[in-house]
Amino acid sequence: MTDPPYGLLEYTAEQLRKRRHGSGGVWRIPPSFDGCKRSPVPRFTVLTDVDKENLSLFFEAFSALLFPVVVPGAHVFVATNPLLAHLVVNPFLKAGFEIRGTLIREVYTLRGGDRPKNAHDEFSGVTVMPKSCFEPWEIFRRPCEGRVQDNLRQWGTGGLRRFSEREPFKDLVKAPPARGQERQIAPHPSLKPQAFLRPLVRSSLPLGKGVILDPFAGSGSTLAAASAVGLQSIGLERHRDYYEMGVEAIPRLAALTV
Repeated sequence: MTDPPYGLLEYTAEQLRKRRHGSGGVWRIPPSFDGCKRSPVPRFTVLTDVDKENLSLFFEAFSALLFPVVVPGAHVFVATNPLLAHLVVNPFLKAGFEIRGTLIREVYTLRGGDRPKNAHDEFSGVTVMPKSCFEPWEIFRRPCEGRVQDNLRQWGTGGLRRFSEREPFKDLVKAPPARGQERQIAPHPSLKPQAFLRPLVRSSLPLGKGVILDPFAGSGSTLAAASAVGLQSIGLERHRDYYEMGVEAIPRLAALTV
């Protein structure tokens, strides 16, 4: 379960430096509004054809490495976005995974819906691209060996845990961005809220058997969610600053009541 780096370049040292200084680079620095300063977001519309090809190759390598690691029937959740989802799905299918659906995280603070730049008044009735109101999470599964019930007995995998006795796992979840105390604990640019991650990690292991893996762990919000619901997890993070942030943040995020 992971939110990978979609530009491959937004977390390079140069781009993070530009983000800190608030000028240039792939990170969009939103203006302050009503006294509130919004967090920077990466602009995927600036990716070149070469960037997109590299991204496709990145997911080919990632999915090929992941396939032999997970057991039959294991699920993989990958956060993506409407512009680049196809660059995730096709490599995962090529690696041997099967797609099991798209979970829609409904959230209304994403970008889009703007009028043409430097021509707002001239074309006041025009939106350049749709305002995004959701974040898609692609759901994959390594094919089962035999029936789902066989995989559940042998591996504890094959299906998704229901949200409750009456409510099945659903592919639509309302989840606003992480704010307040969560953001103070872990000021990572891609922080996901505990209220969203906890039911997700719980559902990913239908019998509570196994280990949650986040190979792009950031500040550790997925690991914190796993800990909060009593599951084991492993995270990998290449940036030392975020790794050190996660060491401090994971137990504090896990302890929050959401």
